[in-house]
Amino acid sequence: MAKNQTKGYPWKYCSLGGVVRVNITSGEDIAHLGELDQKLWTVLSCPTKDLAFDERTLQLIDADGDGRVRVQEVVAAAQWLTAVVKDKDAILKGDSVLKLDGINTECEAGQKLYKSARQILEHLGLDKDEISVDDASDSVAIFAGTKFNGDGVITPISTDDEALKTLIAEIADKIGSATDRCGEPGVTAEQIEAFYAALAEYAAWQDAAEAGKKEIFPYGDNTAAALAACEAVKDKVADYFMRCKLIRFDEAVADAVDVSVERVGAISDHNLATQSEEIATYPLARPTKEGVLPFDAINPAWQAQFAAVKALALDADFPKAAGITEEQWAGVLAKFGAYTAWLADKKGAAVEALGLDEVRAQLKADRKADLLALVDADLALEEESKSIDDVKKLMLYYRDFAKLLRNYVLFTDFYGRAAGTRGIFEVGKLYIDERCCDLCIKISDMGAHADMPKLSGMFLLYCKCTSKVKGETMDIVAVMTDGKTADLRPGKNGLFYDLDGGDWDAVITKVVENPINLKEAFWSPYRKVARFVSEKIDKAAAEKDADAMAKLTAAADSKPAEAVKQPFDIAKYVGIFAAVGMAIGAIGVALGSIGKTLSEMAWWKILIVIVAVMLLISGPACFIAWRKLRKRNLGPVLNANGWAINSKALVNILFGKKLTSVAKYPKLKLEDPYAQRTPWWRKCLRWLIILLVVAFGVGYFTDNLKWMGIERKAKVKAEVEAVEEAPAEPAAEEVE
Repeated sequence: MAKNQTKGYPWKYCSLGGVVRVNITSGEDIAHLGELDQKLWTVLSCPTKDLAFDERTLQLIDADGDGRVRVQEVVAAAQWLTAVVKDKDAILKGDSVLKLDGINTECEAGQKLYKSARQILEHLGLDKDEISVDDASDSVAIFAGTKFNGDGVITPISTDDEALKTLIAEIADKIGSATDRCGEPGVTAEQIEAFYAALAEYAAWQDAAEAGKKEIFPYGDNTAAALAACEAVKDKVADYFMRCKLIRFDEAVADAVDVSVERVGAISDHNLATQSEEIATYPLARPTKEGVLPFDAINPAWQAQFAAVKALALDADFPKAAGITEEQWAGVLAKFGAYTAWLADKKGAAVEALGLDEVRAQLKADRKADLLALVDADLALEEESKSIDDVKKLMLYYRDFAKLLRNYVLFTDFYGRAAGTRGIFEVGKLYIDERCCDLCIKISDMGAHADMPKLSGMFLLYCKCTSKVKGETMDIVAVMTDGKTADLRPGKNGLFYDLDGGDWDAVITKVVENPINLKEAFWSPYRKVARFVSEKIDKAAAEKDADAMAKLTAAADSKPAEAVKQPFDIAKYVGIFAAVGMAIGAIGVALGSIGKTLSEMAWWKILIVIVAVMLLISGPACFIAWRKLRKRNLGPVLNANGWAINSKALVNILFGKKLTSVAKYPKLKLEDPYAQRTPWWRKCLRWLIILLVVAFGVGYFTDNLKWMGIERKAKVKAEVEAVEEAPAEPAAEEVE
């Protein structure tokens, strides 16, 4: 730990996660956060949701309510908290209980907090000299039974007047209610004003109807029913008159616009009483060129509806008529114009259920002023109630602020795995493939994780988690830092446990691949070669099988019922055996040459050669992995999740070991009767491949590393013999 030697507040520093960070070790450090250069903060902003942190505290710190806690908001909270608490160092403890004499009453804010804390304890009926987070947070218990509590909401218990009690309940029922701090439903000044406005509007609307009653209600009390009946047949009547017009236009279309005998005949063998839907599609009446709708010849499927129209409207306008023309029908519909306009202008519907008499009675009583006076009396205690809310704020800050700083300035909770702490962005553990991923982060926006996490250099598993108990789903990303990666793929299932111990079904949806450890990197070249050879063998076998099946199918199609046997081609098989023998011989010669060379070397040189060959093969992969493992950074993942990370959050090899635990079994010799036996030829093939790779490396190495004094004697001997057998060349003439 080092101290700042520059001017200003003497900040202390520490190295954490491979990065130098400002260390917060005292209450004075918290009080001076405003002097800390913003460039030195680990985090510049974080979201207020989806964190393992009390959301109420974060929302109080988030002064502008934008869902982000920024540096200046943290500074403002630190300054307020350190001003109203006597022992600033106690803030670092994160206690949920504060002694009342620990409140700094030398400042005005502290005096109000002290009085409000005393008031809370009195309301709760508690006789003690300390207050807890739970005490300050239980607003229902604090304000239970109080007439007024400063929130601007009045309830029936706000008055002793029975009429006002009933009226408050009526307003809450008809206009809507607001929940008072005591937990009871009540009403606000706005709801009271809305209630009386609705009363006045509804009464005025009804008065307008009384003033123009004859015009608005052409059929008296039956007007509404008459309108409904006319609306029910309006379209069918219009269809009838249009058919009549077509006949007047051309009598030749009379049969076409009337119901055809064929349509009736098609249903005549059915019970016609059950065919009302089909009959209802026929014209309302048989159309004629005269264009008169007869009352006594209506389509049976429409007789009941039309009878209602006739009884409510037509009998009143045309009492002795046997039918009605289109113009007369239009006149009937026009009479509803004033009524429909009056209905469209309806106001005060919220209080309609009271009835007109009750509406007028409430307007006459006019208790609005009395209700608003109750609201004013309640609001008079707003400042006092706000101070009570500030006690809740004080206690939440007192308990949570140190934890916030550990995750905002230092990241000590994330790196303090030994002490059993976690970063507030962590949500639980993922068990999958005989491993436990201890670092899991909830994803709020999968779209933001398209490219950013690739920059982290970490092996990431994105999972969709489902809880059948809670009926919820969520996306998480788990960081894998140990074990093998071969079986980790989209679709693989696991089990996720949240911080409360609840279990969720997890399935991998996406994998971001990066080196996971040096052991995996060391063997990766050999696995790639083995995978390549295996794929080639499988592909060749599949091709041979397909080719054989194709030939067999073609032969079966082209041959007669009795197949002709192909003669045994001995030359062909001799060639194959010869080729195989030559290949084996070549391998034998190569291995023999290498073996001869190795036999002439000391054992320690052979060991050095083998180690050197393996380093040549695995060294580059290990070096690349080592560089990436040292640079693994959680910052890009958090950035994609809404954080503004201002410095690196490295996950080096040593720390990474703590983030993923791998299953370890004791060393036992156990017989498994159902264990699958590896075929002998596969074992031979595996060792042959390894032997060839090592042989190639040894051959290359022994042929090129002269610094070891290793010579291929057979090659030198051949060169010497070639020189001795070559004819002597004539001496070159001297040129003067």
